[in-house]
Amino acid sequence: MAPYWPTSTMAFAPPMNQIPKAVFSGQGPAIQKAATSTRQLGNALDDAGDGQTGQLQPGAQSWARARVASSDLSDEISRLKAEDGKPILAHGGASFARSLIARNLVDEYALMVHPIMLGQGLAIFSDLPAPRPLKLISSKSFPGGVVALIYRPG
Repeated sequence: MAPYWPTSTMAFAPPMNQIPKAVFSGQGPAIQKAATSTRQLGNALDDAGDGQTGQLQPGAQSWARARVASSDLSDEISRLKAEDGKPILAHGGASFARSLIARNLVDEYALMVHPIMLGQGLAIFSDLPAPRPLKLISSKSFPGGVVALIYRPG
């Protein structure tokens, strides 16, 4: 994400650039150095076709100030939740989501159901030791058949 959003002019770029960031990685600070190097290459691009300007957008410096969290996941999330601010959004792959869910660190699930059967994929709920009930908070259907569901642990 760090190479793309700092120079993007897409509608989601301002919030992506302006919110504080925490990067969860076992690589520690090395992951932030790699992202900075990649971003410098990305800044040289000038491809208006994908919403890139080649110039840093307001708030882009937040990517360089990302907090690198490399200790125990539960401890790091507890520290983040104790801080002032808005809700924490977790962006990442299936293994990161699986880790958060298995440790019961998710307060709200925003799930999107797309009208396609893949027949395979990575399960994010596979590490649960026992079923956990969820309470439906809201749902919304979209014209293309996608359904957005918001659940909280019940």
